[in-house]
Amino acid sequence: MIVASFPLHVNFFVKRDGRMDGIKRESETYWGAMVLHLLVVGKRKNAAVETIRTQAVTFDVGGTLIQPWPSVGSVYAEVAGRHGFSGLDAERIERQFHQAMAERAEFQHTKEEWFGVARESFRGLLSEAACAAFFPFLYERFGRADVWRVYGDVLPALDQLAERGFRLAAVSNWDARLRPLLREMSLMPFFESVSVSSEVGFLKPSAVLFEHALRMLGLPASAVVHVGNSFAEDVVGAKSAGLAAVLLQRTGKNGRGFISQLTDLSTLLAEGW
Repeated sequence: MIVASFPLHVNFFVKRDGRMDGIKRESETYWGAMVLHLLVVGKRKNAAVETIRTQAVTFDVGGTLIQPWPSVGSVYAEVAGRHGFSGLDAERIERQFHQAMAERAEFQHTKEEWFGVARESFRGLLSEAACAAFFPFLYERFGRADVWRVYGDVLPALDQLAERGFRLAAVSNWDARLRPLLREMSLMPFFESVSVSSEVGFLKPSAVLFEHALRMLGLPASAVVHVGNSFAEDVVGAKSAGLAAVLLQRTGKNGRGFISQLTDLSTLLAEGW
């Protein structure tokens, strides 16, 4: 039997008198099977320490598990070309797409909202009427696996966690196309549940979406870790619901509270049994 030590750094938030209070970052080294420590604040002035084993991991989807391929702008230009509007600048479409998304603070992922994004992505290139003519085909296109790619570290990471007995789930700001897409990309079998914002009625970072995932898993927040690539949506949102959170930053190096690849996740987690 090999015994090793791993440093574990996690921020915890607990609910006190109806509000979320941050507990300072604790740094501990655990020998053998690692565990997460949850600071439990009760009626007493001093907090007690309780040992909780991590049993499940929830994942964001877009930007964490999958990405558009080769790019949103390329797919938009391709679909437009099939409907008589060839030669459009894919890079310009890409820039205008991201600008349109950045301007939408409360994007509910409805079909009408997606049409608004498409219209603005083609701004200066196509009329609204032209965009409307092929938008149904564009919308359907992004529900298919061939315009998405699974990141290279995803399947090895999910396999590692599943082999160790961790229960897995997805928590995503998406629409009704997500489940069929995950099935087509052979990711659905990994997940016990998929919590989709358009179905629950709340977007990350709302705690409600994470609480839905906890109910589906039948686990307390202290037994679940969430992983995603957005600090605002995934880290803040997960912690507001009481989950521990790990930020995925593929362009950086591993550090306190974040990882650069999903295959590093296994060494951060407690045994799942």
